[in-house]
Amino acid sequence: MSSAVHANGTGNGMPKPQINGKSSGGHLNGANGFKLGDFSIDEGRPLRVVVIGAGISGILAGIRIPQRIPTADLVIYDKNAGIGGTWYSNTYPGIACDAPSHCYQFSFEDNPKWSKFFSNGSEILEYLNGIVHKYKVMRHVKLHHEILHARYDEGEGKWHLKIRRPASAGTTEEFEEFEDTADVVISAAGALSRWVWPDIDGIHTFKGKIMHSAAWDMNGEKTWQESVKDWKDKKVGLIGTGSSAIQILPELQPRVRKLELYARGQTWLAPPFAGKSLAALTGSETDSDNYEFTDNDWKKFEDPEVYKKFRHNLEQDMNSIHAVTTRGSDMQKEFIQSFRESMLKKLAKRPYIAEHIIPDFPIACRRITPGPGYLDALCQDNVTFIPTLIKCITETGVELVDGTHRELDAIVCATGFDTSFQFPFSVVGRNGYTLQERFDPHPETYLSVCTDGFPNFFMALGPNSIFGTGTLIICMERQIDFIVNAVKKMQRERLKSMEATREAVKDFDEYIEHYFPKTVFGEKCASWYKRGKSDGRVVGLWPGSCLHSMRALENPRWEDFKYEFFDGAKNRFYWLGDGSTYNEAHMTGDRAWYLNEDQIDYPPIPE
Repeated sequence: MSSAVHANGTGNGMPKPQINGKSSGGHLNGANGFKLGDFSIDEGRPLRVVVIGAGISGILAGIRIPQRIPTADLVIYDKNAGIGGTWYSNTYPGIACDAPSHCYQFSFEDNPKWSKFFSNGSEILEYLNGIVHKYKVMRHVKLHHEILHARYDEGEGKWHLKIRRPASAGTTEEFEEFEDTADVVISAAGALSRWVWPDIDGIHTFKGKIMHSAAWDMNGEKTWQESVKDWKDKKVGLIGTGSSAIQILPELQPRVRKLELYARGQTWLAPPFAGKSLAALTGSETDSDNYEFTDNDWKKFEDPEVYKKFRHNLEQDMNSIHAVTTRGSDMQKEFIQSFRESMLKKLAKRPYIAEHIIPDFPIACRRITPGPGYLDALCQDNVTFIPTLIKCITETGVELVDGTHRELDAIVCATGFDTSFQFPFSVVGRNGYTLQERFDPHPETYLSVCTDGFPNFFMALGPNSIFGTGTLIICMERQIDFIVNAVKKMQRERLKSMEATREAVKDFDEYIEHYFPKTVFGEKCASWYKRGKSDGRVVGLWPGSCLHSMRALENPRWEDFKYEFFDGAKNRFYWLGDGSTYNEAHMTGDRAWYLNEDQIDYPPIPE
């Protein structure tokens, strides 16, 4: 093919493009001020990334960012004294996961030694600590560091953070404050991390021991069992019907003289889950609420194929019940019948309790809870079920709306968290607009991971990101993957800022508004999904299934974002640099990396 260039055009006969009436052939370094970058295409811009929170999402960020963006300057701040987020903070009796243990672990880090089908909190925390140690995440973590304020500087394209930490030795102050800057901020603070007292008059007048489940008073002991060793003669009131109360009651019941449950809500309790998967493993059916794995089971798991099949089948089961969230579906009707029969059977000794706690709303309208041992404990002689509403708390106990006063030695409030998705610190974006203002009257996001007006600010487990059914951790992985891909794009293309467009955020919000009315989540039932209300906007849940969320996040639509370029560049291809790759320019590293085995995409040979 001839390489001749036509007199009035390019080699293919097309006319040369004109810029300001002048030919643009050759190096654009004239009227428009364009100048080639003095860097290689794959050097990328320097980036400092701050992650808020060292829970599961923060740990994932601490693994994936160094893996995929090794030149990023990463720091993870957490206000706690240890990693693990909710699994570090919550130490109440019975703290456990309400998803099967083998479905509550990272896709890349199997644990074949879970002790129970539903693992307790200390075991999960041990698993997380092992991962943090293996992947050396602590090199990036700063504990006892609490974010107080975050402000975006539009001119710099950076976030300015104010942080509080314990004061340095030799000072008289308990805390000191300092500032940090970041190109990117990732909130991994979690949806259920800020507990709140119930709105009950007189709650702080009680003279006995009173505590919130999420701030359990360990009384100087190492375990919750030791913290209640002196409760055997006490009369204890437990307020709440959510998952925390459901886990606490069967653990406290045998350890106290009298336990009174103040239950104003209704809850579906799931029958034993995944009997087929366990039967395939053990060779026999089990009706255990929380199966305990045996030495023989663990020996079988030493065969990777047995373990992988067991986990795969469990996850497939978890991801096969999305239809229960559709109003009036056949699965919804089947589940109601199954759940009701199971609950009535367990409450046969006290059938009047079933009249109060079996819901009149659909399954999954509130969080589905397995509740091992809960209904059995409700039927024990030292447990009193009290459905009457509380009027107030007095110095010595609880006064009900019917005028009855009940004396108590201790009160446990298992009454939940602040689920407004309003951070406890101010986040100030463009034009002085705060995230608190942006999320009023309800949060609006782009696919739950970011929002307009707040460049370079991303969220894991943000508004509308969790699921009524399905497995959670794999979707947390996908959220972090999406965020890491966005940060990689910023570094690769030398972007000063990256921000979801207002139009894209509004379109996602419109999708949410049209999705939930067809689901059971739109029914009248008080749920943290709706900020503790019985109706109104669903702010906690993704508008679809777990698998649906994974598909939505796996191929980012970068066209839904707007960008500013680093170094004041105007040309979108400034990031191409000086025409070289780093290894070529510095004659280092691998300059035929595309032939490495892990780089070659071998196509399958058709049969």
